Amino acid sequence: MNNQKPAYLQLYEKIRDKITQGVWEYGERLPSRRETAREDGLSAITVEHSYELLCQEGYIESRPRSGYYVIYRPLDGFAQVSPRPLRPAAPAGYASDRENSFPFSVLARTMRRVMTEYGETLLNKSPNTGCDALRQAISRYLARNRGMAAAPEQIVIGSGAEYLYGLVVEMLGRGKVYAIESPSYEKIEQVYRAKGVACDLLPLEHDGIRSAALSATRASVLHITPYRSFPSGVTASASKRREYIHWAEDNDRFIVEDDFESEFSLLRKPEETVFSRSKKENVIYLNTFSRTVSPSIRVGYMVLPPRLIPLFAAAVGFYSCTVPAFEQYVLAQLMDNGDFERHINRIRRMERKKRTGKSV
Repeated sequence: MNNQKPAYLQLYEKIRDKITQGVWEYGERLPSRRETAREDGLSAITVEHSYELLCQEGYIESRPRSGYYVIYRPLDGFAQVSPRPLRPAAPAGYASDRENSFPFSVLARTMRRVMTEYGETLLNKSPNTGCDALRQAISRYLARNRGMAAAPEQIVIGSGAEYLYGLVVEMLGRGKVYAIESPSYEKIEQVYRAKGVACDLLPLEHDGIRSAALSATRASVLHITPYRSFPSGVTASASKRREYIHWAEDNDRFIVEDDFESEFSLLRKPEETVFSRSKKENVIYLNTFSRTVSPSIRVGYMVLPPRLIPLFAAAVGFYSCTVPAFEQYVLAQLMDNGDFERHINRIRRMERKKRTGKSV
């Protein structure tokens, strides 16, 4: 183990890669925590944290008095799932809860600092894809926290998710069929239909979109919310995320990964993104600051795979950025000075404490 990452994350990645590469196959029993600790020279607590992450992300499961078993299926065909009822998402939102909201004093202090440092330059028009400072800050943040290698040139800033959905249609074209989860956040379908595109509604099961529906769809663009789909609360398992990637590998298909609210995952590491696991440069990643900072700050961002940058520039690159430079510089400073991540980590600790009833 090296010192660049916590030991439990290094072990998690080592075991995850063995599972996804087929070294440990579906149904196979993993070494016990004690055996793994002895073999890798780690503490039992470190191994327990790694196994917990693997369980929570759907790579393995714990069976009482038996051990840990691989439940990830590499896709020869589509993964089979057993039906379970969907569970509703929690009704309360982080941003609307005063206890969980971003500290106003921090936000106000940062706004004053930006006004002082940038002065009249704040009146200048933002570049069409967003200010360099914010795109660079997002690039660094995604590398640190999401395992995503995304250059600033791949990032487009826009005024919220709905605006970015529209840019996706303008870029990929209205002639395609767009598949969305059913049920899903209502504005996804509303925006697509307002843009004049055909939508295919794919029913959700307990771990993601129903496999039979995905394999039968005539769509070439798949819009997913893999972290926690609203209003069902469904989180896509590791096998299901791999299924989505497998589906998109054929016939020039694309995935729109809507990663809303994933920063508040209760895992000790953020959920893996489909963008970071795909090798085909056909996943478009979307996220916003509506939950993490404030719903009044209408700022979202889109990460394009490198091969789509020329298409974006040709199709919609002439659109002006819809977010004022002032808000972009404020968000850039919050991300670069650590306030953004400190807030997220504080909320995650609070939520874990509520769930477990003890300090974390």
